[in-house]
Amino acid sequence: MESKTPRKLLAETLEDLTKENFQKFVQDLVDRRQEPRVRRGRVDDKNFLVVADVMVSTFTEKKALLVAAEILRGIQCAAEAQQLLNEAGISSSSGSVSGKHFVDEHFSQLIDRVTCVEPILDQLLQEDAIQQEAYNLIRSKPTSQAKMRELLDHLRASPAHKDIFYNILKKQQKHLLEDLEGNS
Repeated sequence: MESKTPRKLLAETLEDLTKENFQKFVQDLVDRRQEPRVRRGRVDDKNFLVVADVMVSTFTEKKALLVAAEILRGIQCAAEAQQLLNEAGISSSSGSVSGKHFVDEHFSQLIDRVTCVEPILDQLLQEDAIQQEAYNLIRSKPTSQAKMRELLDHLRASPAHKDIFYNILKKQQKHLLEDLEGNS
């Protein structure tokens, strides 16, 4: 079976939305406060193919999928968000028993137990999940706990950024993640 590109997965997901939900999606996309932002003129009155192209050209392919999933959840299309992430092979880290995102559920343990913060920060900056100013502020903190507390505060508002953080942890802190997930 041929695997689909992120752009194609995104376009198919947007195509399957009702007209009303597609309009809500576009509205929420232009209303996002995180950078980079999508200008209204690029997506207003455009079809699903154009919106998918704009998203992939504005964000990285992976981040476009995460942003789309975040917006879909926000417009009460959680099943579509989950299906998009599943088809893309991206782990949805918000599917815990409590219904909370993994990062929120394990907030205190992450602060206490993640001691090597800089490589995580580097990856988050590279994937545009944090901005340079936040990166510098977090790195200036004196202890790993203070760095993690500041980092998690920056990620708190964005499920897509929490997903990026979670996926970085899966690679860089595999044993910690397995331990935390096993204790949920």
